Amino acid sequence: MGSSIAKRSIAALAAVAVAAGCGGHGDPSAPSGAKAAECGQVTMARADAQRQTRAMWIVSVGNGDWPTRPGLSAARQQAEYRSLLDMAVRRNLNTVYVQIRPAADAFYPSPYEPWSKYLTGKQGRSPGYDPLRFLVDEAHKRGLEFHAWFNPYRVSTGPHRDSLAPGNPARRHPDWVHRYGDALWYDPGLPQVRDLVEKVVLDVVGRYDIDGVHFDDYFYPYPLPGEEFPDKATFKKYGTGFKSVADWRRHNVDVLVQTLSGRIHQAKPWVRFGISPFGVWRNRSEDPNGSATHALQSYDEIYADTRKWIKNDWIDYVAPQLYWPIGFGAADYRTLVAWWARQVAGTRVQLIIGQAGYQVGHGGPWNATAELSRHLTLDAKYPQVTGEALFSATDMKQDRRGFASRLVRDHFGRPAVAPASPRTAGTRPSAPTRLEAKDRRVSWQGSGAAAYAVYRSPAKGPACAAPDPRDLLTVVPGPTTQITDHTAKSGQVYTYYVTALDQRRRESPPTRGAHMTARGG
Repeated sequence: MGSSIAKRSIAALAAVAVAAGCGGHGDPSAPSGAKAAECGQVTMARADAQRQTRAMWIVSVGNGDWPTRPGLSAARQQAEYRSLLDMAVRRNLNTVYVQIRPAADAFYPSPYEPWSKYLTGKQGRSPGYDPLRFLVDEAHKRGLEFHAWFNPYRVSTGPHRDSLAPGNPARRHPDWVHRYGDALWYDPGLPQVRDLVEKVVLDVVGRYDIDGVHFDDYFYPYPLPGEEFPDKATFKKYGTGFKSVADWRRHNVDVLVQTLSGRIHQAKPWVRFGISPFGVWRNRSEDPNGSATHALQSYDEIYADTRKWIKNDWIDYVAPQLYWPIGFGAADYRTLVAWWARQVAGTRVQLIIGQAGYQVGHGGPWNATAELSRHLTLDAKYPQVTGEALFSATDMKQDRRGFASRLVRDHFGRPAVAPASPRTAGTRPSAPTRLEAKDRRVSWQGSGAAAYAVYRSPAKGPACAAPDPRDLLTVVPGPTTQITDHTAKSGQVYTYYVTALDQRRRESPPTRGAHMTARGG
């Protein structure tokens, strides 16, 4: 993620309860275990603003989050990943951004690039299984969205080409690669490089059941003092007609973003394309459209014109890394949330705020357990904010100073359904049928959906009520047609509803409610 000011809050659930009775179908006081039919005309009372993305980044570069070190057995790798996902579920998150191409390499069998060294310790060496298939499947088993996180241009975090696998395109085409500082980078100005990145991303989109393609803030590398990115020869060859190298570099990044957006959505319209940029686009002192900040500008320094991508509808969501505290002079969190909310207003682009869990406990305002909770409380004032993303998984697991537990207590007390895809159109999925609830077991007949949302009302409500979004109990993958409600309290009467979710997170009408009196312990 962003280097110089570092790594990655959630709007509180809007309280909307709708009691829509249904005439003539069933008795609200039906006995425990009674079957329930589909509530034909009843619709969910949920605007997109009442849903929210709750995401967590899982870092693989440098073995940051997963796997914790190279060379672990497949069983150990898998156990570590399951543990991170289980933690995400316990904290009521619903999305993971998992880094599967950290440095022009692959966490899956790729026809274009070698196996990642972060899996086995040696680039090009197979781990003996397909990690990406496993990563996606395990996330979906838990009702989590899986977004495949790619770094488009980084080749290596070290300077030596001979550390690359012999078949690595960066080694076969040394003219595509520049050393900058102590790292190797592809040249974004070369059409061959952009073509490779597009092929890599589309290969994953085509072969894996991912929910999103995710880029972070690295396009051109962050600037090093006194060192210019060495692309003069590329500019001389391809920069004709541009007023400056900076304009040409921004054009190169724009071309990649625009092209990928079109091709991803052509291949699978439901797959979201999201980017997590550095938190400042431009300062107002440089551009009247900029923010009232005094910080590094991604537009000028890494040539990422995020505002243009939003206005042109090239991305589905933007997750700016707002890694500063409220009241920070150079880049006040409060100022930046308001600025980004204005940028997405009136567009189809969803705004997810990147939160710096990694900062907690490291001095100043970050020593306060409540700092990130204050961020989420502020975000709730902006309807444009559709979610939060926490950096990173290790920090969420460590829960320094209890910040993650505080987020759950203050904001993530119940599960949430992620927002529907902003490119949603067409018919909603069919509702599941034959809902039954008995002896803590809730079952239904599936409708071929990607997932099902199970709601539990803490009373014997009308059988055809639209369930309150705050009553979401769990989201389960499509093949699942039953759950056991271990959290039901003995003697308490509950009403259950189930809705179907398609791949774009469009939601069906609910089933007609089934009542149950919890028994036993």
